[in-house]
Order: sequence, then C-alpha cells, then structure tokens
Amino acid sequence: MPDSRPLIVTPGEPAGIGAEIAIKSWCAGHRDICVIEAPDRMAEIAATLGTPIAIKTITHPDQFNADQDVLHIMPIDWPVPPIACSPDSRNGQVVVDAITTAAKFCLSGAASGMVTNPIQKSSLYDAGFGYPGHTEFLASLGQVDAGGPMMMLACDDLKVVPLTIHIPISAVAGSLSQDIIIAAGHLLDANLKRYFAITAPRIAVTGLNPHAGENGSLGTEDQDIIQPAITRLQQAGINITGPHPADTLFHAEARKTYDAVLGMYHDQVLIPLKTLDFFGGVNITLGLDFIRTSPDHGTGLDIAGSGTARPDSLMAAIKMARKMAAAAQALST
Repeated sequence: MPDSRPLIVTPGEPAGIGAEIAIKSWCAGHRDICVIEAPDRMAEIAATLGTPIAIKTITHPDQFNADQDVLHIMPIDWPVPPIACSPDSRNGQVVVDAITTAAKFCLSGAASGMVTNPIQKSSLYDAGFGYPGHTEFLASLGQVDAGGPMMMLACDDLKVVPLTIHIPISAVAGSLSQDIIIAAGHLLDANLKRYFAITAPRIAVTGLNPHAGENGSLGTEDQDIIQPAITRLQQAGINITGPHPADTLFHAEARKTYDAVLGMYHDQVLIPLKTLDFFGGVNITLGLDFIRTSPDHGTGLDIAGSGTARPDSLMAAIKMARKMAAAAQALST
C-alpha cells in the first residue's frame, strides 16, 4: 500500500532560500511534505511570491493528510525575525532543533524520511554547534552502518560517491586505504539494493591518478591500494570493477555499464554529475538508520528574498526521498 507518512522538510538557514523553495515545491505538486517553519512567515513569503497558500499546523506526522490541499507545517518560533541575506546566530539553535525533531520522527517511523534545506555553518558555529556539518550531526542522532555516514550525489543519469570529501587534494592519497574502500563498497552495494531497488548493483571504481596510474608509472596508489581492495570486494560477491581512468568513465556509453561510481575525491565525481544535471542533483546520506536527502546547493544568501530561487534541486530531493522510502518499504514487505 502507498506510504501515507510525510517527508519532513527542515528550514535550513532562515535568511536563505529554504522557505521560498519549499513553498515553490509544494505549489509544483509535492504535497507529501511537512515543513518545519513559522506559519506566519511562510504565509507572508507565499503572498510575496504571488502564490497564496492554505496552511495547516500540526505537531506530529500522524496528523498529516496528503489528501488535504494545504501545506502542513510544524510550527517553530524564530528568536529573531529572519532577514533575507543576513544570517543571525541567535536563530542557530532553532535550526539545530528542527533537524533533531525531523530525525526523531524518522527514527520513530512516523515520517518516511527527511529533506534538509541548506544550513549556514558559520551561524551555527557561532551558536555553539559542534559538528562539521549536517551529516556528522545526523550521524550522532542514531545508529550508523559500517562505512557510514557516506555522501552520495545523484541525478537521473548518474550516482556517485566521493570516498574523500572536503579535504585538500594534497591530502587525498594519504587518506586512502584498502579498508576504507572495502567498507564503502559494501555500504554502497547494500544501499543500492535497499533504497534503489537494484537487485544486483554494478559499481565502478575510479583510479586516483591519470590513466589509473598506468601500471605504476603515474603513481602506485591504484595498484597498491585500490586494486587489492576491489579484488577483496569481488571475492565477497560484489559486482565491482576498476580502477577505471576517470576521464573515460562518465560519457553516455560508459554510464550504461554501471549503476554507481565510487570515486577517490570530491571534484573527480561531482564535476561530471553537476555538468550532467546542475539543477537536479541530490545529496543523499547513506549509512544512517533513516532516509535523508538534501538539495545539492547552498543557502542562496546572494538571491534570498528576490523570489528568483529555483526549487529544482529541492524537488529532486523530495522525489528521491520518496523513491527511496518506497523501495525500502517494498523490500520489507
């Protein structure tokens, strides 16, 4: 039977575009969401956008009814009225509390998953937030699978996982190990089965160096670290290949040969995805014990309040979370 539970959308940085793109997503037909926000503020923004909406406030996902033509909102109060483009750290704790509330309802099973609007980390740090970002904080709220939490970026034509993320390129080679690659391979395989209904996932692994090291003449990491890890994953029954030269892995014909790519560093796999679908990319956190997706963009402080923010990535994140929830539900029945 269809999942009637809502997806909870968090506010993100209130001085950014989160409220605007949430309203635009709902107006575009994504009625399976419940937004954590201040109801009066949402009504005011909707009116400014020329799209007045009916709002229903609820305190628990059990009160959600997708058949009602209303935007469901779990109400919060901002200590300082948000001003577009001007983050205020005094609102930081409410941002964090909203994320915690959404995770709580996901962990209890009351919500299908959560879609997080982008946060302004500097404001949260000023408010005492002690985590590098969303992912690490969410990991602290529940159980984390081996190899997780792990970031996947996805669009209709490509799914990629960067093995290392926000570190200098000079530190990438020293951060790689067989154990890290093996854990990531197992986690990616399991999540492709669980959340994407791929019964026999095909994973391609990039090399680190140009031409995947060219037999060691352009660096030894590919043959000394990556290849042995791939062999061990193959021995464990995972359909995984590589290391492949990254420069020939992302064209249309190559993409037909795999379901996801495990890459060695951030730009190696994010540049191809954002080139293919800049506005439709989705950030997915794998390894949590609940579903979390997010738009693949920042807070939009440069355009906040202008009414020009595109909701494409948030809508894609909502669709992706719903797809993942449906796949997990089908697998469990």
